[in-house]
Amino acid sequence: MNELVLVQGMSDTKLTLAEWNRNPWPVFRTWLLWSLAVALGLLCAVYVVASMSRPDPTPLVLPGVNSAATLGDARHVLFRNLLVLALHSMACVAGFMAGSTVPQQAALRNGFSRWIHEKAGKFAIAFVIGATTFSLSTQAYVLGHAASTVSAHLGIGLAPLLLALSLHALPELTALFLPLAAWVVASRRGDWHKLLAATVVTTAVSLPVLMISCLVEVYVTPHLILALR
Repeated sequence: MNELVLVQGMSDTKLTLAEWNRNPWPVFRTWLLWSLAVALGLLCAVYVVASMSRPDPTPLVLPGVNSAATLGDARHVLFRNLLVLALHSMACVAGFMAGSTVPQQAALRNGFSRWIHEKAGKFAIAFVIGATTFSLSTQAYVLGHAASTVSAHLGIGLAPLLLALSLHALPELTALFLPLAAWVVASRRGDWHKLLAATVVTTAVSLPVLMISCLVEVYVTPHLILALR
């Protein structure tokens, strides 16, 4: 049965990719709008948190601003973002398993085990919503406090600082949240069987965006911050 479920899952994925390949823009546009909305919402939350935070007086070392920027700095940013992308992509895969493959195995089970398998999709929705809410709240707090500190050390207002940071942060955050956006769309429509295909597509699109964003963050954004200051 497990092998049949796997075969069915791969078949659904191939059919979904073929369907999207014929007309990709409507599907990708929906993901992009959801992801962009989350990214903008997070930046607004960062501004609110930063405006209420007390700056840390500890001296900062900012590559490209008060120290030389290196490829090592870009690799560090990319590695950090890849971890987040991997987490979001795995949430997409987990949604595929919980909403599509696990319920198919319910027919072989009974009692409490069968009930768990039948409700796996709802449990997956609740878990991802909770984990995403916690993640966004944590990021808003950490990034907001960091923005407050950078603003105070460099003598630049929060609004100009976030404007400069948005040069790389907006595409970066949009790319990071793209798999979760696909997850939201699929869960709302009950298209759990399409989530594996969505994982492949969103990850493939996000990777080059993150690579470019990390270079912009290290080599371009600092100059814009200094210019606005």
